[in-house]
Amino acid sequence: MIYLQLFLAYLKIGIFGFGGGYAMLSMIQFEIVDHYGWMTLEEFTDMVALSQMTPGPVSINIATFTGFSIAGIWGSLLASFSLILPSLLLLTIVLRFLFKNKDNYIVKTTLSSMKPVIAGLIFVAALLMMNAQNFVDFGLHGNNISVIICALSFAGVFWAKINPILLIIASGLVGYFVF
Repeated sequence: MIYLQLFLAYLKIGIFGFGGGYAMLSMIQFEIVDHYGWMTLEEFTDMVALSQMTPGPVSINIATFTGFSIAGIWGSLLASFSLILPSLLLLTIVLRFLFKNKDNYIVKTTLSSMKPVIAGLIFVAALLMMNAQNFVDFGLHGNNISVIICALSFAGVFWAKINPILLIIASGLVGYFVF
């Protein structure tokens, strides 16, 4: 039964999750934390952090980690496969259509109208990550180091154009010595 639940949960995410891994985070959280209760919000937050530090797309990494923690190696393979299955099928069909109709007005406007939706999904994912599990020392009586790390990371990427990998390493080192 768990294999069927894993397959259906990640198949649903794969079908309706547009915009990449970060845009899918809210859907993944709903399925594995809220709907099925396979892990706590704190475990999910840790898994997202680990998925960001490992090579590959975040959503695939989370599917692999979830499947493995729930049902071992077969669960990880099934969750990962069911997440990418809709994309593989759809990509084959859509690419044929798009290459034939790439200059069509309806195709161009449809693709353009999807951009704000994807930006909104990524924004929701960012808001969902602003929780007590990520900002452990936030508040009047905390030292707010995690908030400072977040703000400096944002400024480093957005304005200073610092390589995100360097910021991940630096914030990991700060976290190691501070926490």
